[in-house]
Amino acid sequence: MAVVKDAEQDYKPNKKKSPSDEDDKRRKKMVPGGLMKAVIRPGGGDAMPSDGDQVIYHCTIRTLDGVVVQSTRSEFGGKGTPIRQVLGKSKMILGLLEGIPTMLKGEVAVLKMKPELHYGEDACPVSVSDSFPKDAELNFEIELIEFSKVKVVTEDLGILKKVINEVQSWENPRDLYEVKVRVSAKLGDGKPLQLATIGEPIMFTFGKSEVPKGLEMGIGTMSRGEKAVVYVTSQYLSQSPLISSVEGIEEVHFEVELIHFIQVRDVLGDGRLIKRRIRDGKGEFPMDCPLQDSRLRVHYKGMLNNEEKTVFYDTRVDNHGQPLEFSSGEGLVPEGFEMCVRLMLPEEISLVTCPPDYAYDKFTRPANVPEGAHVQWEIELLGFEMEKDWTGMNFRAIMDDVEKTKGTGNRLFKEGKYALAKTKYEKVLREFNHVNPQDDEEGKEFANTRNLLNLNVAACYLKLGDCRKSIETCNKVLDANPVHVKALYRRGMAYMEVGDFDEARADFNKMMTIDKSSEANAKAALLKLKQTQQEVEKKARRQFKGLFDKKPGEISEAGLDNKVNEDRIDGAQEPLIPSQEKEVEDEEEDEPPAPAPVRMGSFSRLWSGGVNLFKSLGVNRCSIL
Repeated sequence: MAVVKDAEQDYKPNKKKSPSDEDDKRRKKMVPGGLMKAVIRPGGGDAMPSDGDQVIYHCTIRTLDGVVVQSTRSEFGGKGTPIRQVLGKSKMILGLLEGIPTMLKGEVAVLKMKPELHYGEDACPVSVSDSFPKDAELNFEIELIEFSKVKVVTEDLGILKKVINEVQSWENPRDLYEVKVRVSAKLGDGKPLQLATIGEPIMFTFGKSEVPKGLEMGIGTMSRGEKAVVYVTSQYLSQSPLISSVEGIEEVHFEVELIHFIQVRDVLGDGRLIKRRIRDGKGEFPMDCPLQDSRLRVHYKGMLNNEEKTVFYDTRVDNHGQPLEFSSGEGLVPEGFEMCVRLMLPEEISLVTCPPDYAYDKFTRPANVPEGAHVQWEIELLGFEMEKDWTGMNFRAIMDDVEKTKGTGNRLFKEGKYALAKTKYEKVLREFNHVNPQDDEEGKEFANTRNLLNLNVAACYLKLGDCRKSIETCNKVLDANPVHVKALYRRGMAYMEVGDFDEARADFNKMMTIDKSSEANAKAALLKLKQTQQEVEKKARRQFKGLFDKKPGEISEAGLDNKVNEDRIDGAQEPLIPSQEKEVEDEEEDEPPAPAPVRMGSFSRLWSGGVNLFKSLGVNRCSIL
């Protein structure tokens, strides 16, 4: 029997390890002679376990005179189940934390420990019964059965995965995926566990509790074709059809081969727009998908989502066998259709089930598709071409491409597709961060184009009802050019919509001082502002009529008597700005026409008007009881 006599020499902390700060502090407490090792049976190979490895071992603890105190082995009163721990992550006594990394696979050794190296350590992280001889020097007989690298699936170490056959992939199963696996299982003591299916692969839907939770979570980290062992402790052994009963089972080792899975995605997250992959495509998901705006070629068959699956269009039949070609990001196909195609690989075939609001309720509806119909599309992505990169292009070529993209954005704006238009403009603005004009002429053209694009974005925000964002975008233009008349006009309109009447008035007045040719448009805007402010303040006066005449307990009733009048005011037609307003928007063809102001909500205008009313009455503070 080989004996290590000098623990100080042989049990210094391993410099190759990266232990936790806490374990590092504990190691500093070690003293010479505190830990001794005697090899009873040599192990095999040269490798030894290190931090991050799962170690599986039997442990029998004896007093120095040979009395068994505790054991994992059944012949000494234990359960027969070896201990599984992860070095550097599991809570371990200091003697094992230092001793096990010196062992080989299959080795049996005795680790002789002083109390401060086992459960007698101050603030020992591992608890033990009061009857345990914590103050005695003890022998720990360890048989290192196995060690291996593992993936920690849950932080509490309740689920671990050991890879047997590794496969590199970007895609793993997730909720709704249809998964095919081959599974066998055994208990922690090595005894086989009978499953509902024996030998044959099983199919299950991910996220539907058709297999134990821990097994499913382990499979969720696997790639197609991978083989692994998934270690699952009792807290993750949920009831499922795969195992008839989990009562009394402390842990299960599942041997798993992930044969195949079918991608099923809940695109909207509410179960209404579902994409189910029928045939795999080429490449890796999502790296090789047309996530960015691209030119796409697809064949598709459209069907009503009824029992008969009535076909209403098939490119192979109704388009003379020619595929549909379209550019994404331009609103040329229904929104649900495009969202799903962006998640496809070349040559993939998928079946898409789509609700009406993402199908044809907001798109040109085929004559044989009823209003409000749920539809299905069977789509094959033949291929796609990404939009050209500006890398290596000269300034003139870049600006020509900008004009093309801007023109697409303007078309989308005129069609009322404001979100898509905004995306087009913002894409160019992001790319502008990497464009460097070479002379003053290029710099002037670049700055003017950037200002126009920002104003177009502001116009989209105004149409979408996000006036504050519209103001912020106009500020970008005004920061670069404080006398930009169109930016002042657009910001003034946004201020008016949120009830900031003083700021709006200041912008319109400033327009006239900067550019006399804008006087007609500014005066029209000021007239609109005056009419809007009067209407809001009139409504506020009616709403708050009698507010200051009532007792505190009656404040909540203020304005209720005027509900009929309020409803009439809400339905009143807003005064229109004279036609000169449109001229300022048509002044530059590159910019889409200014959107008609978004009708302000009753509460927003009422609150703004109420604040102005309080100011006019000299009441700047109001306490609500």
